[in-house]
Amino acid sequence: MRTVLALVRHPVDQLREPGLGRRLPQLLAGLVLYGFSMAMMVRAGLGLDPWDVLHQGVARRTGLSFGTVVILVGAAVLLAWIPLRQRVGVGTLCNVVVIGVAADAGLAVLPPATGWAARIVLLVLGVVLNALAGALYVGAHLGPGPRDGLWVAIAARSGWSVRAVRTVIEVSVLAIGFVLGGSVGVGTVLYALAIGPLVQLFLPLVSARRPAGSRD
Repeated sequence: MRTVLALVRHPVDQLREPGLGRRLPQLLAGLVLYGFSMAMMVRAGLGLDPWDVLHQGVARRTGLSFGTVVILVGAAVLLAWIPLRQRVGVGTLCNVVVIGVAADAGLAVLPPATGWAARIVLLVLGVVLNALAGALYVGAHLGPGPRDGLWVAIAARSGWSVRAVRTVIEVSVLAIGFVLGGSVGVGTVLYALAIGPLVQLFLPLVSARRPAGSRD
C-alpha cells in the first residue's frame, strides 16, 4: 500500500529516468489497447464498466462522441486532483487524451456485434484485452490514470480504505451513468468480477523494472 500511495515523480524527472525507451512505448501501447477494448465492449452491447456507463450516458445525452466524453471526464477528474495535492505523471497526462482517441478509432472500425454468440465473444475478448492493456500502462510505472489516481488520493487524504473509496466512487458513477442512459448488463458484472484477477495475472508478465529510488 505504501508504494501505491507514494507520490509520483514529476513528469520531467520521469522523462529523465533510465529505461524510458521501453516504458514509454509500453505505456502508449497499453493506452491505445485500453481505448480499443472499451470500443469492443461498447459494440458488444451487453453492459459496460462503471466509468464507461457514465461516458456512454453523457455521450447519449450530449451528442458528443464516446471518446470525446472520455477525454472531457478524464480532464475533469484530473482537476479534482488539485485540492488533493496528487501529483500527475507522464502516464496520467497521456491517459487523458490517448484512451479517448483510441476508443473513438475503435468504434469507427468495429461494427456492432450481431447475434448472441458474437456479442459474448466480443465482450469476453474486450474484458481480457482491457485487463492486459491496464497491466501494460500500470506496469510502465509512469503514473496512474486520472480515475485511479482519484480514489488513491482520496484514500490517502481521508484515511478511508482504498476498497471503500473505490466502491463508493464506482457505484456513484455507475448510478449516474445508468440514469443518463448508459448500458448496464451482464458485461458490467463480468467486468467487476474479472478485471481485478486478470490484471493481477498479467501485471507480473509486463511490469517494467523501475529505476532505483523511483516511486509511483
